[in-house]
Amino acid sequence: MAIKPDKPWFAAKRYGYGAGLPISWEGWLVLVLYLLIVIGAAAGLPLVLPEATAITALGVIVIVATLVFLVICIRKTRGGWRWRWGKD
Repeated sequence: MAIKPDKPWFAAKRYGYGAGLPISWEGWLVLVLYLLIVIGAAAGLPLVLPEATAITALGVIVIVATLVFLVICIRKTRGGWRWRWGKD
């Protein structure tokens, strides 16, 4: 299965700014991977690192993962990210 570069992965929100739920398997995969990274880091880091280091590492991981996820969402949302009033 080849990934089409222009195929949207997320639907635009009907009202407001941003993306809604994924509309393709690629979007769902990105969302699940993001959640696994964040939840896995939150569950696993305290087991292997001292508390202060685990908290710092978790913060860095969550920030980086969120930024990467947002960039992907912005680039792969149908119609792009802009304010919507529900009619378009």
